[in-house]
Amino acid sequence: MLLASGVASATDGYFQPGYSVQSVGMGGVGIAFPQDALATATNPAGMAWVGDQVNFGLSVFRPDRNATFTSQAGAASFSGNQTQQFYIPEFGYNHMLNSRLAVGIAVFGNGGMNTGYSSLNTATRGAQCANPQVLQMFGGNVQQCLASPAGQLGAFGVGSVGVDLQQLFVAPTVAWRIDDNNSIGIALDYVHQNFGVTGIQAFQGLSSNPANLTNNKHAQSDGFGFRIGWTGHITPDLTLGATYQPKISMSPFKRYNGLFAQGGKFDIPANYGVGIAWNASPGLTLAGDVERIDYGSIPAIANPMINSLVCGTPSSCGLGTANGSGFGWSNVTVVKLGAAWAMDSQWTLRAGWNHSSQPITSENVLFNVLAPGVIEDHVTLGATYAMSRDLALSFDYVHAFNKTITGTGASQGTQIGMSQNTVGLSLGWKY
Repeated sequence: MLLASGVASATDGYFQPGYSVQSVGMGGVGIAFPQDALATATNPAGMAWVGDQVNFGLSVFRPDRNATFTSQAGAASFSGNQTQQFYIPEFGYNHMLNSRLAVGIAVFGNGGMNTGYSSLNTATRGAQCANPQVLQMFGGNVQQCLASPAGQLGAFGVGSVGVDLQQLFVAPTVAWRIDDNNSIGIALDYVHQNFGVTGIQAFQGLSSNPANLTNNKHAQSDGFGFRIGWTGHITPDLTLGATYQPKISMSPFKRYNGLFAQGGKFDIPANYGVGIAWNASPGLTLAGDVERIDYGSIPAIANPMINSLVCGTPSSCGLGTANGSGFGWSNVTVVKLGAAWAMDSQWTLRAGWNHSSQPITSENVLFNVLAPGVIEDHVTLGATYAMSRDLALSFDYVHAFNKTITGTGASQGTQIGMSQNTVGLSLGWKY
C-alpha cells in the first residue's frame, strides 16, 4: 500500500477533490459530514463519529492532457497529448477506545502531477525554430535549434518531456468527543514525495545548477506536519465543521536543486476550510465545504515563470534559487456541494459538484506544460450497497470538464488543457 499509493489527480490545483470513494461521490465534501475511516484526511474530528471500521479502496484515474504551440507568424503549429491510467489506492482504520475517544490511521495520496509528452509533430524544422518559445529556450540561437537531433524537437525543443510527482500521506489520528455534540481531532502527518523530470535540457542556461535540473531519475523528499479539526452538532439536523493544516516543510529534492526554487524545496501548502451538513429530510443529507489552498505561499509553485527568463545571472536568480521561476500558481478557493440519499436499508445514492478557482495565469502557461492543473469543474456520482449490516461496497464516478488556458506575454503561442475521468470502488467493514 505504501509503495503503490500517491499518484493522484491534478484537480483542485494538484489536490484531490476528496479523500475517499464515499466523499468523492458527493463532490469531495467531508468537513462536517464524516462517512468512513478516511475522514481524517479532510477533518480529523470526524473520526469520533464514524465508529469502528476499516476501509479499503481503489480508484482508476484517467487524465487527458494536451499542449499546443504556435509560432507568432503562424508558420508552425504543433501539439502533443497524453492520456494514461493511474491506480490510486486508499486505506483507513478507526477504533473507538471508549464512547468518546477514537484512534485511527489513514493512508492516501494528497496530490500529484504526471505528464509525459512524446516529441511533438511539426511541419518543418525551420518553422518550429521560428517559434519564439522554442527559440527562447535555446537562448535565441537559431543555429543551435536547427542543429538539434532530427526528430527530437519537442515541447521545450529537446524531444519527449514530462514530470512525475507523487505525494503519500500517512496520518495517525486521535479524535475526542468533548460532549454529546462536539468533537476535536488531530492527525500527525508523515509525507513522502517522489519526483522525476525529463526533457527540459533547454532550460540549463537558466539554472543555477544545470547538472541537477533534469533527467536525474527519481528523487525523494520527506516531511512532517499536522491537521486539526472541529465538528459540532448545532441541532439534531445541522452539523458544522472546520479544519486547518499549516504548511508542511519538506526536505529538498537534492537531485533537482537546479529546478525548484529554494534549492529543490517543494513544500505542502497550508489549507483550511469550513463545512456544513443538513439532514433535509429522513434519509436525505445535503452538505457543502469551502476550502482554501495557499499555493501562492510556496516559492517552487508560486514564483512566476518570468523570474528566470529575465534573470541577469543564473547563480543569483536562476532556476533553483530563492527567486527562481516556479509555476506561477495563485491561491485557490474550492467549493464543494453534495447530496446523499439513503433510498432504503441497502442502497445509498450520492451526487456532487466541485469547483476550484483557476491557479494558473495566462502569463505562466508555458512552464505549466509540465503541470497543467487547469481543471475547474467536476461532477460526481456515487452509491453504497450494504451487503450486510457490517459490510458495504461503495462506488464513485468523477468527470472533470475540459479546460484550456491560452498563453499571453512570455507564454504567447502556447495553450494547455486537461479533462479527466475517474471511477472508484471501496469496501467498508464495521466491526
